[in-house]
Amino acid sequence: MPNSFGKLFTITTWGESHGPAVGVVIDGCPPGLPLAAGEIQAELDRRRPGQSDIVTPRKEEDRVEILAGLFEGRTTGAPISMMVRNTDQRPRAYDDMREKFRPSHADFTYQEKFGVRDHRGGGRSSARETIGRVAGGAVAKKILAAAAVETRAFVTQVHDIVAPASALGNFPTLAEVDATAVRCPHPATAAAMIERIKAVRSEGDSVGGVIECRVRGLPAGLGEPVFDRLEADLAKAMLSLPATKGFEIGSGFSGARLKGSEHNDAFVSRDGRVRTATNRSGGVQGGISNGEELVFRVAFKPTATILQPQKTVDIHGTETELVARGRHDPCVLPRAVPIVEAMTALVLVDHWLRHSAQNRTFKF
Repeated sequence: MPNSFGKLFTITTWGESHGPAVGVVIDGCPPGLPLAAGEIQAELDRRRPGQSDIVTPRKEEDRVEILAGLFEGRTTGAPISMMVRNTDQRPRAYDDMREKFRPSHADFTYQEKFGVRDHRGGGRSSARETIGRVAGGAVAKKILAAAAVETRAFVTQVHDIVAPASALGNFPTLAEVDATAVRCPHPATAAAMIERIKAVRSEGDSVGGVIECRVRGLPAGLGEPVFDRLEADLAKAMLSLPATKGFEIGSGFSGARLKGSEHNDAFVSRDGRVRTATNRSGGVQGGISNGEELVFRVAFKPTATILQPQKTVDIHGTETELVARGRHDPCVLPRAVPIVEAMTALVLVDHWLRHSAQNRTFKF
């Protein structure tokens, strides 16, 4: 189904941007996992609007309610249902968009596909849908943590401002990532990024950028040959996020400029294990994790809804002009960091369960 993700560990998200609530149903979570609402809330707090002066000012606490699937603080194996109520709704801000299509937004394509659309903030196409993903990902991250697997995403580029690669060589801590509002672990670059976002916001414009994600502690063997390669499922997960336009793993597109003799990761023996001397593969070979650090990047386009006059057409095909209203992120990247982590965790847990079912070698 189009609103569900995963094969053994699945999530189904529901709700609209300006409806009563949004949420998620998780199915396939192993029983006996200790879980508290506070652990879910910590992830949602990193995603919520209004957390800094460079994101949308919509005021939502995003307070999670766990409705089912827990008993005495542990998962039961039954579906876990979670809900977050929408409290700061302003649907009238979107009245002009009832008939006018926002350029580069999903308004037109949703109308063409379904013949009807929720124009209030984009309905299901709004990034508010990702609350369910982050809540589900929080459970997946808890499972991975029990296996000493750690996921870290962070911003490496905003517009044309790029963090120096030499400054991002180590696996950054959560504190280093969250030290600034833009979630770039290089302070000098982060300061420049924040100033750029403020500048474009003052012009009623927006910018995009790149998020890098790394995973360490991942065992070799996760991923399926041919169609369900680990990087293929990661790419689907990331490109299913609003505003994403690109995905690359390891050397990515830059690897196309190298020769095989330059690109190959030589195998070495280290600490009694088969390892690689370099990691241009990004931790995946043949669609299966090789035990090295998983490294990939996701490109996000500028936010489509901007506060400048734009030429467009209405539902009748008449040319017109639209000046968007509402509250929108001038750059989606700071709040997209926990969403990228959540989708990564969902993919990895699903593949771990699938591998365990087939090979019976990994246990949580």
